[in-house]
Amino acid sequence: MLLILTLAGCASTPRLAETTEDRLPRQWLLDDVPFHAQRDYQCGPATLAMVLNDSGISVEVETLIPQVFLPGREGSVQPEMLATVRRHGHIPFVIEGRLDALLTEVADGHPVVVMQNLSLPAWPMWHYAVAIGFDLDHNELILHSGEEPRRVESFRRFDATWARSDRWAFVALPPGDLPADVKPQRAVEAISDFERLQGAASALPAWAALAERFGKNGLVHFGLGNARHATGDVSGAIAAFERAVDAEPQLAVAWLNLGLAKRGQGDTTGARESLERAASLPGHWQPHAREALETLETVEER
Repeated sequence: MLLILTLAGCASTPRLAETTEDRLPRQWLLDDVPFHAQRDYQCGPATLAMVLNDSGISVEVETLIPQVFLPGREGSVQPEMLATVRRHGHIPFVIEGRLDALLTEVADGHPVVVMQNLSLPAWPMWHYAVAIGFDLDHNELILHSGEEPRRVESFRRFDATWARSDRWAFVALPPGDLPADVKPQRAVEAISDFERLQGAASALPAWAALAERFGKNGLVHFGLGNARHATGDVSGAIAAFERAVDAEPQLAVAWLNLGLAKRGQGDTTGARESLERAASLPGHWQPHAREALETLETVEER
């Protein structure tokens, strides 16, 4: 342990961006996040219970153990952690590996699951904890960790152990809530993974929230359109696909789906225009667009 502490002590204290310093409160604590003591190798299930309970999901640590604990690995690995969050109806958003991003989420009311290596890189001792607060004046982070609620660690000590996991961290949010600082591509991936498991109806609030935040991102509106179409809202899907191609005229798959949706509504003129745009764009979707266009023309000739 002395060697570990010495190595951590050699690390420098991470510096926050000036904009982050100005935006965040000096001290912050999410004092309602429940604590579950973490037994040997079961910190994964315990941390998940903390963040899910905080978000209103009533689930016990014992229920989560068989879902995320891998006896042969003596612990939980990231894919099982994220998949378990999805099974319980929430979306796990992996955040950027920066202390600024972590503190921003905590200040926005989101407890953050963090992965640390408490030993040396060659002999890892993987550990999950939940970040629930901070003190900028003292450069300290507050975590529910191990058997210790509200454990205080210096930014330097924490970052040294967090860096050994490539600074992996995530928040678990109900559909419709988004991280405070999220990039659209990463959010699209997170919501798509959730939708594959829980279905379009469950994911629809998340797509709507993302489209409201990133109104000029074509891929986001494309995802919203697909979810609306899958739930039977064809008119809403068409509106979303139209916003997608307005934002990104080169998004061939959005033109394709727009044409197919209009064809399904009996709008052959609009369908032809959209499918022609899709067929004119090179790439993976061009053959599908040309085939759909040929089918449309065959129907019109009858």
